[in-house]
Amino acid sequence: MSEKRSGRIFSEYMPLPMCKLDTRGKVLNASPGIDQVFLYDGIKGADIFALTGIKHEQFTEAAKNKETLTIYRNEKTFRIVPAFVGKKEPAGIALYFMDVTDFEQAEKKYEEEKLCVIVVNVDNFDELLSGTGDDRQASLASEIDKTIRQWGSSMKASVTKYRDNMYIIMLQNKYLEEQIEKKFPILDQVREIETEVDFPVTLSIGCGKDCGSPTEAEDFAVEARDLALGRGGDQAIVKEGDKFYYYGGKTQTVEKSNKGKSRIIGHALTRLIENAENVLIMGHKNPDMDAFGAALGIYRLARPINKETYIIINKYNEALAPIYKVVKETGDYSIITSRKALNIAKKETLVIIVDTHRAGITDCPEILEIAEKSAVIDHHRKAEDFIKNPTLVYIEPYASSTAELVTEILQYSRDKKSIVKIEAEALLAGISVDTNRFAVKTGVRTFEAAAWLRKSGADTTTVKRLFQTNLETFKTRANCMANADFLEDGIAISICEGRNVNAQIINSQVADELLTIKGIKASFVAGRNEEGRTVLSARSLGDINVQTIMEEFDGGGHLTTAGAQMDMEPREAIEKVKEILKKEKTE
Repeated sequence: MSEKRSGRIFSEYMPLPMCKLDTRGKVLNASPGIDQVFLYDGIKGADIFALTGIKHEQFTEAAKNKETLTIYRNEKTFRIVPAFVGKKEPAGIALYFMDVTDFEQAEKKYEEEKLCVIVVNVDNFDELLSGTGDDRQASLASEIDKTIRQWGSSMKASVTKYRDNMYIIMLQNKYLEEQIEKKFPILDQVREIETEVDFPVTLSIGCGKDCGSPTEAEDFAVEARDLALGRGGDQAIVKEGDKFYYYGGKTQTVEKSNKGKSRIIGHALTRLIENAENVLIMGHKNPDMDAFGAALGIYRLARPINKETYIIINKYNEALAPIYKVVKETGDYSIITSRKALNIAKKETLVIIVDTHRAGITDCPEILEIAEKSAVIDHHRKAEDFIKNPTLVYIEPYASSTAELVTEILQYSRDKKSIVKIEAEALLAGISVDTNRFAVKTGVRTFEAAAWLRKSGADTTTVKRLFQTNLETFKTRANCMANADFLEDGIAISICEGRNVNAQIINSQVADELLTIKGIKASFVAGRNEEGRTVLSARSLGDINVQTIMEEFDGGGHLTTAGAQMDMEPREAIEKVKEILKKEKTE
């Protein structure tokens, strides 16, 4: 029997819809069942691309790789299995059409009806009520509760309130997908609730989806909610598998009036130090005044406990040099490199990380693999790559600086009067740097901390001298300011040419200065450091969340102050910033 005849018989008696193509993609013959796929009287001689929208080359490639393709015809879904036929080269291709409509619908229904969990936290609930008159407190709490429950009802969800400010919501995946598409409008709805305080009602929302069990969905939701809280609240975070997706984050974090947590953290940290073999303190790479001041403050906390305590610093920039040299000259502080720290570190060592919570940017990430216990004190909004399993965590995004948090801890320590002048000045300098000389992100507690440091011996004139720069740095900064460009919607950008040892300091100072120009809402400054890496500094007045923009570069920070380092060219980084801003504007 000839190959041509056997192919015709095969086509006629094939139970599945199928057709055979020649080497040009034309239909040679087809089985009777092909009318389930195509409603034409005859498809012999027709071009397969015209019939399916799929090119002949794609079928050839799929046949080689033993892959399938999918088309939708006659309100049905067909999976196409291509296979070579014939012994001649080049061979023709047979296409087998399998009706998978019921399977696709079942899969879609399964995906839509998957159980998802949402955990909702009303941010600063105690501060909201305490700042509200007695006659209005009940109605405010009731209005918040009603708004959240109506939101749950719109998603046909089960809403359970398990604390005054916390809810757990069970819903189907299709309704969560709708919220994701709309970017969680509930965040805007609760902000419209009238309050008697100077900040709006905000929510921290954590969502768990694509999970194997209800328990896992709840764990995902709690983890996402905690991340939202650590990033300052007023946002929704969805955890799907190993990925996090962020929505919102438009408002400043609210300063908490109660200092009780500082007392508790101080006591817990003291106990950890007492039970440790030795203590290693470190901040982020190339520490600034805030990281260095906080490290000295923690060193002071550990000193009366008589534990071997060390501060890890590998490199420092020109801005830190004046106070670093003074501290070293005293001979009272053990400052070591990461190489020596690795020789000192033991299983029983306590590692205290200040001014960062990301292991990858600390001065010695390897130590965290050796020591079993660690503590994190930071004021930056929480990122995904958080240090794994810390023993103690104190992250407060409302705080101006880590130095402010450490100052409060010292106020509640048992030996608070022992702080010396240089430590007080380092802490005050740290607060000054991160608040741009008390101009941004300062609350009542910031000034209270500064006042206590002044009382403890900090000289404001000495602190001011710590910020003096050399003439070359001043000129570089001035040129960078002069070369700034101004975009629409109040955006200022600038690039510092060449490589600068103090790129991080210069860029941040220029970004701060650009914000003083009338009409500017946000500024972005890029330049290379001495290693050739691009340093990107971002600042805003609150209308634009620069933290989420810097996270696109694996950086971070706060809503109004953020930064990142990367290997791309400075101009390329600025262009990417423009693209992100343009995308956010259209969304």
